[in-house]
Amino acid sequence: MVDREIEINDGVVVYEFVGPDDGEVIVVTPGGRFSKDVGGIHELAAALAKNGKRVLLWDRPNCGRSDVQLYGRTESHMRADTLGRLLQALGIERVLVAGGSGGARDSIVFTLMWPRMVRKLALWSIVGGTYSTISLANVYVMNELRTVRSEGIEGVLKLPEWAGLIEANPRNRERLLALGTEGFEHVMNRWLDAYVPKPNEPIPGVSDWEFGDIKVPTLIVRGGERDFNHPKRTSMEVHALIAGSRLVEPPWPEDAWERALAASFAGTGNLFDPWVQAAPVLLDFFDEA
Repeated sequence: MVDREIEINDGVVVYEFVGPDDGEVIVVTPGGRFSKDVGGIHELAAALAKNGKRVLLWDRPNCGRSDVQLYGRTESHMRADTLGRLLQALGIERVLVAGGSGGARDSIVFTLMWPRMVRKLALWSIVGGTYSTISLANVYVMNELRTVRSEGIEGVLKLPEWAGLIEANPRNRERLLALGTEGFEHVMNRWLDAYVPKPNEPIPGVSDWEFGDIKVPTLIVRGGERDFNHPKRTSMEVHALIAGSRLVEPPWPEDAWERALAASFAGTGNLFDPWVQAAPVLLDFFDEA
């Protein structure tokens, strides 16, 4: 497993492949602004690769060691655009797509933007509903807006999340400075709109009607009964909106996310550790005729 770099849309994207060179490619996308190297992701990739799949892991823009990028309707739309261009640059015409939490949202938007590239789609831990959507506004945008309006772009550079991206990739300091206070605030203002709960958007930034454009076989792992960040209700709404999709029971406990979150805070585990348990379900779905 070797990290590689490629320039997409004037920004470097860091990626790697896990598994045999001749395997069908699965793109696995984690959530949050987490790197591909966060605990749990390589474990899932290794489990998928054991069955002959070639897993593409990538640091999305604003994650890990890739360059920061700030453009597009939402952050997920920007990432989906980047992924499509990345696959084109790598000469990969069609993939299996798998994503959880924010990676589920990114995968949905990618399927909408690049439908011919997707053979099958698998989703789990889908964010939706008032509580989790407003929570995401605080995670991704609100602190940035407060800071850039009071301290300018120099203040943004000091925020722990963006400072971490600069530490991982020093180019990001100059990229943010080049965007400037006004440019950064403009993008954050636009991205904030996705996290204003709307009755016709089951997930942030994607309207009801758009799900009707997803025509590929789709597997949805039901949200947990006690998962407040990825509600059971949202998984069922997405299932209802994607014609022919399949809703399956979670392969982990109903409160697996809360347990993993607590373990992450305590330093005894990782947020995405439970995801490897989905490997058999994903492989069965991907290998079906």
